[in-house]
Amino acid sequence: MKKSLNLLFLKLLNKFPHIIILFLVFTGTSFSFDYTGMNFSFNIVYLIIFYWVLKKPDVVGFGFIFLAGIINDVVLNLPIGLSAFIYLLMCGIASFIRTITLVPNILYDWAFFLISLLIISSINYIILTLIFNSDILYASLMLQAFLTALVYPLIAKIFDGLFIISIGKDNVK
Repeated sequence: MKKSLNLLFLKLLNKFPHIIILFLVFTGTSFSFDYTGMNFSFNIVYLIIFYWVLKKPDVVGFGFIFLAGIINDVVLNLPIGLSAFIYLLMCGIASFIRTITLVPNILYDWAFFLISLLIISSINYIILTLIFNSDILYASLMLQAFLTALVYPLIAKIFDGLFIISIGKDNVK
């Protein structure tokens, strides 16, 4: 009985990125807080996608990320395919960084994540304003990108801990 519970726990732990991404896109959750009348928010979906594609690409597939983007567009009433395109672009950047990185380091990952967020946010802004004529403040989009980048090391450490638990402490050196 205990062995089957451990196996179930490990399977749920391996599906954790899927569960959290689906929860976030179905609910349209944006982690935000107000401070002196200003709204600060960060996009946890970008963090999850970037981390899992960079560190363990076999856990979250690109097809799943595309589907999550389509669901996000429907929930948030965005043009269909925009979030899917942005998510897949984030996947492409993370895959490129994974192939060129010789020694994994949280500092390098953090810097590359900030650069990829700036690229993604700029493309998102250009598409929404030039093609779809949406009113978006560029400053608020860039503030969200910087706040998302500030949270990355904390989330990466949490996911590293989950990854260590999922593979077992005996296999970690």
